Amino acid sequence: MKKDLIKTEMIVKDNIVNVIRINGSNYISLTDLARYANPEEPKIPIQTWMRNKNVISFLGLWEQMHNQNFKGIEFETFENEAGKNSFYLSPQKWINSTNAIGIISKSGNNGGTYAHSDIAFEFASWLSPEFKLYLIQEFERLKKNEAYQNQIEWHANRMLSKVNYLIHTDSIKKNIIPILSDKQKNYVYAEEADVLNVALFGMTAKEWREKHPDLTKNGNMRDYTDLLHLIILSNLEAKNADLIASGVPQKERLIILNQSAKNQVELLKNNKNIKELEKLENNVNKLELRDKSIK
Repeated sequence: MKKDLIKTEMIVKDNIVNVIRINGSNYISLTDLARYANPEEPKIPIQTWMRNKNVISFLGLWEQMHNQNFKGIEFETFENEAGKNSFYLSPQKWINSTNAIGIISKSGNNGGTYAHSDIAFEFASWLSPEFKLYLIQEFERLKKNEAYQNQIEWHANRMLSKVNYLIHTDSIKKNIIPILSDKQKNYVYAEEADVLNVALFGMTAKEWREKHPDLTKNGNMRDYTDLLHLIILSNLEAKNADLIASGVPQKERLIILNQSAKNQVELLKNNKNIKELEKLENNVNKLELRDKSIK
């Protein structure tokens, strides 16, 4: 399942601790926190912590407060068994059995066990009250960090284009798709996306791929454009949705959208707010490059 995700990190008592922001909530790496107690086998502190009955009760209460799909019966089974010498519970088993969202397990790059900040603080307190205080201090500093907030704001701005694209495709479904065959539907989707591409970039997605074969592995023409054109694209998507709803033929829409794109370029190319957003974009790109170099 794809999620709205932002990655960053903080330093807690000389330990790198990764943080991911998923759909507006901060998740802290329990794996990184556990290295404070056991650098070689961070899984062991996590699994030991999750054997505790009070911990299971806390995790269950958190889920009941925040997760409407939490499986209470499975939780009660774990709660009854917790504390026994034979009891064992891994993060993956907890997640899979109860449909928990407070703890997540990631594989691959930046993998490991992450937990919502509420839960991560409890784990840190179990590791060491002193370590928890340092963690809270650094976490609060992170939330106030301008670069991190800029990263969040820029990510939200990037998502705006995707949201408007959904509006655009939804308008196609409602106003064009019903009268076409399945084969035509697929063709219209590609063609409508290219109406915007031609209006703004002067070429279709296929023409761009043929012109830039070396870039196609890492994205498409929209991934390589600048902020100004991304903003205009967002505006054109909304405008095209309205034109489709009004029954304007595609040929006419292309002309209207192309003229609108020209007008917007002239109006926005020297706009102060656009320039500020471009600086913001550059700062975020530098942060992402730094994160990649560290890892």
